[in-house]
Amino acid sequence: MSIKTTLTLAAAATALGLSGAALADSHGDDHAHDDYADKALFIVTSDSLQTQGMAMILANAMREQGTTPHILLCDAAGELAIESYESETELGPRGVKPEGLMQMMMGEGAGVDVCAIYLPNTDYEEGDLREGVGVAAPGDMADMMRDPKVPVYSF
Repeated sequence: MSIKTTLTLAAAATALGLSGAALADSHGDDHAHDDYADKALFIVTSDSLQTQGMAMILANAMREQGTTPHILLCDAAGELAIESYESETELGPRGVKPEGLMQMMMGEGAGVDVCAIYLPNTDYEEGDLREGVGVAAPGDMADMMRDPKVPVYSF
């Protein structure tokens, strides 16, 4: 940033009662948002195939842009975590299934858990989960949800 630009920003900041350095920094290299690109939490509860699919598509797009997604599957979406489960149909236009996208992302470092109350309230056991899927610890999930650096998306 040039000295002239910094001085102009400093003058404007002074007129607004702000720190010129803070204003100049806010228009700098934009490193303030770098931490947000690290992680994102996706909470999926919907039984809708399209909603599940879109959650996975968006999580994957964010993964491709440098975010490490963590996916929490609750309620009807917990089925995606079950080894024997397969979606009824493929989603167009590319013929994908939510569980296929989820497994692909797991291979690329995404974390996937079912809600802590999912297994006790279904006929499934931990041994029925796909390889690599865990059972979420409420404290750990609460920590992630409270972290201002981790955006939370719900589907």
